Amino acid sequence: MPEPVTPVAFPPDFLWGASTSAYQIEGAVREGGRTPSIWDTFSHTPGKTADGDTGDIAVDHYHRYREDVALMAEMGLKAYRFSISWSRVQPTGRGPAVQVGLDFYRRLVDELLSHGIKPAVTLYHWDLPQHLEDAGGWPERDTAYRFADYAQLVGEALGDRVEQWITLNEPWCVAFLGYASGVHAPGRTEPEAALRAAHHLNLAHGLATSALRSVMPARNSVAVSLNSSAVRPVSQDPADLAAARKIDDLANGVFHGPMLHGAYPQSLFEATASITDWSYVLDGDLAAIHQPLDALGLNYYTPALVSAATGAASGPRADGHGASDHSPWPGADDVMFHQTPGDRTQMGWTIDPTGLHELLMRYTREAPNLPLYITENGAAYDDKPDPEGRVHDPERIAYLHSHLTELHRALSDGADVRGYFLWSLMDNFEWSFGYGKRFGAVYVDYATLTRTPKSSARWYAEVARTGTLPPAVDA
Repeated sequence: MPEPVTPVAFPPDFLWGASTSAYQIEGAVREGGRTPSIWDTFSHTPGKTADGDTGDIAVDHYHRYREDVALMAEMGLKAYRFSISWSRVQPTGRGPAVQVGLDFYRRLVDELLSHGIKPAVTLYHWDLPQHLEDAGGWPERDTAYRFADYAQLVGEALGDRVEQWITLNEPWCVAFLGYASGVHAPGRTEPEAALRAAHHLNLAHGLATSALRSVMPARNSVAVSLNSSAVRPVSQDPADLAAARKIDDLANGVFHGPMLHGAYPQSLFEATASITDWSYVLDGDLAAIHQPLDALGLNYYTPALVSAATGAASGPRADGHGASDHSPWPGADDVMFHQTPGDRTQMGWTIDPTGLHELLMRYTREAPNLPLYITENGAAYDDKPDPEGRVHDPERIAYLHSHLTELHRALSDGADVRGYFLWSLMDNFEWSFGYGKRFGAVYVDYATLTRTPKSSARWYAEVARTGTLPPAVDA
C-alpha cells in the first residue's frame, strides 16, 4: 500500500490575506479633496500607459468598498493589505490632514474589523502627490521629511485600530523605474536622480518609522515591503559572479543594507562612482534609517538571471520591468539580463517558486530575529468568463500551490514566516500595462465593474479556512 500523503499544513496562527493599492483600485480621483498624484499625471500623458488607460475610475473601490470587504469575508481572508492615497489625505503633500480623506480609510478599517479581517496599512504605494514631484520629488531630501509628517497624521488617525503598518512598498520600483528607466511615474530618466531617490526613500522609511511609533500603541507593528530579487549568475565565471553582485547591490543592498544593517554596501558606491558621489548621505542619515523593525515584508514574482555583457550584447535585456531605452540599473551597463527557463505568466515572468524559498532563507540568515511576511505574490493570466459567467484560472491555482509549497519548505527550514498576502484581491489597473494584465483572484468586468470570484478565489478560500494546501485542481 502507498504511504498516505501528509498534507502541507501551516501554523494555526498563520495570517492569510490579500493585497491591493490605492491608485490601482480606488478611482474617485477628484472626490473628497483629493488632488493628482504622479500616477494621475503620468497615466494622462499620451503614450505612457497601454491604450491610454488611467486610474480615474479603476475598479471604483472608493464607492464599492463594502462589497469588496464582503468578498474578502467570503474568501475567509484573515487580513487585507491596502495603501493610503497620500494626496487624498494631504492634497499638497504638506499641512494638516483633510478629514474627509481620512474618513474613507476610517470607514474601510471599521468595515474590515466588523468582518474579523485585520487591516494592514501601506503608507506609500507609488502615488506621490504631484505637488511634491513639482518641487523635485524623491530625489529631493525634503520629500522624506514630508513623508514623515504624513505618516504621523495617518498613524494618529488609524493607529488605535490598525496594528500592522508598512512604510513603503517596493522602493526599488519607485526609485529606478520612476527616475532611471522612466517606465513608471514620474517618468524621469536620470540615473543620478534615481540613486538620490533611493537614499531619500530610505530616509523617509526611517523617519516615518519613528513618527509612527511616536503616536501609536506599542503593540503595533512597523515593517517595510521590499521587492528583493533572487539574483543568479549564468555561470560561476568570475565575471558573471561580479555581474550578479552588482545587480544584487542595486536590487537589494541599496535598501536592505541601510534598513537592516545601517550601511550601504561599499561595492554599491564603487559601481556607481561614475554617476554619483553619494554626498547627499549626510551625517546621521544611516542612524535615522536603521530603525529596528517589527517585521519585513517581501514581494516575490520571479528571479533574475544575469551575466557579464559581451560584445554587442551589452546592457539590460529581459529584466522584466517594461520596455524603455533607458536602464533601471545605474552603473550596470556591463551586465546582461537573461530570460530564466520555464513557463511564464502573461507578464513574461518565469514561474520559479524556488526563488521564494531562496529569498526567505536569505533574510532568515541576514536578519535572524526578524519575522517575515510575503506581502505580495501572484500571477497575471488572460482570464475570461465562460458562457455561464464562471472564471476558471487553473494556471493561477498551480502558481499559488507551487509557491506556497516553497514557502512551507522555508518554514520547515527555519524561516519565521508569519503570513502570506496574495497579489491581488481583484483585477485592477496594472500601472503602465493599463487594464491588460489581470492579477486578481476576483474577476472584474471593467465595463460594468461586476465582481466575480475566480476558481482561484475558491481555492485560496479553502487554504485560508483550513491552513492546508488542497490539490492544485480547478474547482
